[in-house]
Amino acid sequence: MEYQVFARKYRPGSFEEVIGQPHVVQTIQNAISRERVAHAYVFSGMRGVGKTTVARIVAKALNCEKGPIGEPCEACASCEEITRGQSVDVIEIDGASNTGVDDVRELRENVKFAPFRGKYRVYIIDEVHMLSNSAFNALLKTLEEPPSHAVFIFATTEVHKIPATILSRCQHFTFRRISRLEIIRQLQHVVNETGTSIEERSLASIARASDGSMRDALSLLDQAVAFGGDSVRHEDLETLLGSVPEELVRNLVDALIQQDAAAGVTCVAQAFDQGYELRIYCREVVERLRNVLVAAVVSSPEHVQSLIELPGEEVERTIRQARQVSETMLQEIFQIFSKTEDSLRMSAHPRFLLEAAVVRATQLGKGTPSVSRQDAAPVSAPLPRQQPVPPPSRPVPEHKQAQPTAKPGHRRPEPPPSNARQNSHVERKDTSRPEPAVSSSQPAKPSERSHTLQAKERDEGQPIPASAPVDWDSVMDRLMKEHPNIGTFVEMGTLVQVDPEQIIIGYPKNASVARWRTDKPENRALVAKVCQQVSGHAVNVRVVELDGTKPAALTIGETRSQHQDQEDQNLIDEVRANPIVKQTLEKFGGEVVSAHRISPKEEKT
Repeated sequence: MEYQVFARKYRPGSFEEVIGQPHVVQTIQNAISRERVAHAYVFSGMRGVGKTTVARIVAKALNCEKGPIGEPCEACASCEEITRGQSVDVIEIDGASNTGVDDVRELRENVKFAPFRGKYRVYIIDEVHMLSNSAFNALLKTLEEPPSHAVFIFATTEVHKIPATILSRCQHFTFRRISRLEIIRQLQHVVNETGTSIEERSLASIARASDGSMRDALSLLDQAVAFGGDSVRHEDLETLLGSVPEELVRNLVDALIQQDAAAGVTCVAQAFDQGYELRIYCREVVERLRNVLVAAVVSSPEHVQSLIELPGEEVERTIRQARQVSETMLQEIFQIFSKTEDSLRMSAHPRFLLEAAVVRATQLGKGTPSVSRQDAAPVSAPLPRQQPVPPPSRPVPEHKQAQPTAKPGHRRPEPPPSNARQNSHVERKDTSRPEPAVSSSQPAKPSERSHTLQAKERDEGQPIPASAPVDWDSVMDRLMKEHPNIGTFVEMGTLVQVDPEQIIIGYPKNASVARWRTDKPENRALVAKVCQQVSGHAVNVRVVELDGTKPAALTIGETRSQHQDQEDQNLIDEVRANPIVKQTLEKFGGEVVSAHRISPKEEKT
């Protein structure tokens, strides 16, 4: 017997063997079993997913000697003839070769004749979208009122080219792309049948290269067996497929995660020197980054494997990579390489573009060039405080300077006298020593820090600036209301210093993206502008990096959340102490779980 390629030898002969199309198989089986067979079907989908194969199985199920039956026997004469392609009752037409109206007219004349052996005459037209408009028009009347013994099955990869008048007269089935895990299982079955030795990662590479087409996967496996014989090495398979080795892709992603630009550029150089297409290399890196991002946001390893469709060993490696980096950093790197892949199509210097993308991605956690070395220094040492410049005229009396300045523009409602924020105070540090940048686990409030600095300046005989302290709560309220995309990153930092003239925001090392976003010149200028609007004078804003991966104090967002929770609790206590509320609760029972103050506008309505 002559040799048959894998794509023909392992072609499904029954509905049970069809892979990846359960919705199509179940619908057609039920229709045949219940004698609800339509006169025309359209099978659409990408190449190699089983459209023509299922059409032949439908023909066997309709003309089987035991049928029509939901599963053909494959043993009777009719089934064997259809399998060999010799049945006179199953007519297969190539739509690309028979595109004219004359071919359709001949079909219309032949469709009148009764079937020779079976119960139906089945017409399978492959690539039906290649028919001309006149041929489609000639087919309309036959599809509208076909003979009871005729069944038409149209297969196409471009269903949008079929006229709507044809589609409306047919039942349309869309064949989906076959998943990689299903392709790997089928390839493993073929390998076991043939006795070929091949690694699981090699099967995964074939499944990835097939891009959801079972026929392409079987053809690639056939080609690999022809190249390697009974034992196929992974290195030989990668050479045969022309794909980039997994080690090069994994090493580059590791370099990006570790922020090692030199190692990343070296990986690009190796891929270029070994002759690999850099656009394909970049595409493989993008896919790897996507898999790492999925592993970072999904907790269950089983769920991760179902989403990224890779063997178990590769899934474990991907999860290990995902544990080394944050989701925000991965998204930034993914965007850089996704845009680079698009740029590589038209570039005459793909290597330079890819190397620049590597350097840009590895600098994400190291700030921007606008950050000086002094700004990026550890904040554990005391930060130098700028000496205020005295006003040129009309000095302010000392007794007025020492008084706390009221917070301008503070829009929050006044809490009751029992408010913990009003009753609490911050213990003053020894003024004989410079105040460190991060003094305690709780950053001092802006007004309290300003009073401390004013007292210190008065003791040292220095002139006190006339600038009002910055009401940081009002600044954050305005930022979150008018610029939430920037305020969100500011909330991730810690207040290191709040002076009338300068505000310093610190970020731990693992919040590098938030620090980079906040430290962009336009964003720092925006924060400074909001501070000036609230305080009435210019304020300098600096962004620095803190020692360690965790801040020594609560972040701005955590502090705001604590203050809001305390205000809410104080308001609930105030409501509970109200005599009317007390009387109502005693009479009807219940509990006060939440409360909010009514604004003047709400009170009027």
